[in-house]
Amino acid sequence: MGAGFAAALAVFAASWGIAKIGTTALESIARQPEAGNDIRSSMIVSAALIEGVTFFAIVVCLLVLFV
Repeated sequence: MGAGFAAALAVFAASWGIAKIGTTALESIARQPEAGNDIRSSMIVSAALIEGVTFFAIVVCLLVLFV
C-alpha cells in the first residue's frame, strides 16, 4: 500500500513540477519573445530531467512492492 502511495505521490509531484515549468516558460516568452528559443530548449531539458527522476522513483516503488 505504501509503495503505491509513494508512486502516486511521485507522479503527482512530477506533473505539478512540469506544469510549473511550462507556466513560467510561457510567461517568460510572453515578456521577452526574442529569447523564446532558448527558454523553450531549457524548458524541454528541465522537463526531461524531471521525468527521468519520476521514472526512477516509480521503479524504486515497484521494486519495494514486489521484492
